[in-house]
Amino acid sequence: MHEARLWTVIDNVVECQLCHHRCKIREGRKGLCQVRKNVGGQLLSLNYGKLIAAHIDPIEKKPLFHFLPGSYSYSIAATGCNLRCSWCQNWDISQFSNRNDPDRLALTAPEQVVKAAVHSACKSISYTYTEPTIFYEYARDVSVLAREVGLKNVWVSNGYMSGEMLEEYLPLLDAINVDIKAFDESVHHKYTGAHLQPILENCRLLKKAGIWLEITTLLIPGINDSQEQMQGLAKFIAEELGKDTPWHISRYYPQPQFQDIPATPPESILKVLKTGEDAGLNFVYAGNLGRYEDTYCPVCGELLVSRSSIWMSENKIDEGMCPKCRTKVVGVWE
Repeated sequence: MHEARLWTVIDNVVECQLCHHRCKIREGRKGLCQVRKNVGGQLLSLNYGKLIAAHIDPIEKKPLFHFLPGSYSYSIAATGCNLRCSWCQNWDISQFSNRNDPDRLALTAPEQVVKAAVHSACKSISYTYTEPTIFYEYARDVSVLAREVGLKNVWVSNGYMSGEMLEEYLPLLDAINVDIKAFDESVHHKYTGAHLQPILENCRLLKKAGIWLEITTLLIPGINDSQEQMQGLAKFIAEELGKDTPWHISRYYPQPQFQDIPATPPESILKVLKTGEDAGLNFVYAGNLGRYEDTYCPVCGELLVSRSSIWMSENKIDEGMCPKCRTKVVGVWE
């Protein structure tokens, strides 16, 4: 166990300030994420260094299409999550702590992660697969060491971190993909247990802070695929995050705990792609579909980056510009 950051205590009841749940945790109890525990009036992290996944991924898998394309990212996860998404596609590791003690997992020191990333010729470390917010102490320690050796720090997140956490971590963060799971408060809360507005506000803060931001939405039939929700989300991205903010529309496949919902029809994905384009978004991509993953110049239509699934095959962007019309293409290209 490791002492947690961002908490207060009143009458031996700890309030965790890591995310917007702000769990009030009594002695001997855990927070909603199941990996933060009140022990003697002190909040402890139960999953510090307890990695449940560590892989070398193409950065496109996050997905991040406009951030160091074609590079590899050393990707890690600890157990736990602060949301309870009914359709979670990583439920076996995100909910591991509900069924198992994280102490069963070996301790991996932050230095080991950075050493492995450098040895693997990765350009970044991604905190991903589960929710990096709930292993923040560990992610922060790794991030500090990563910066010292020139590695970038990337988060793949649900965006439900607190303002205090975000403010503290922003100087270490280079890029983030935020998964906006629905664009209706009642739908979002029903299926995830979290409120929508704090996530939208965090997206605004990330954009304002100059962090490279891309958005993902897993399109689920009958849940979040209504025209009203998708038009609202496309408008939010275009007007408040900027028309050059990439939006990834991913296809849902049935999960063991959510079998009643069928896979997303390809035509539904295509419909939302058009919704994004109609809202003025310049970079709307399909995920888990096998097409509509390439990047084109928004001015002249020149093919700039070719991809197949999570693999980049060609990048023609020249000094951040379209090689044909010399329009600047937003992103972090090197």
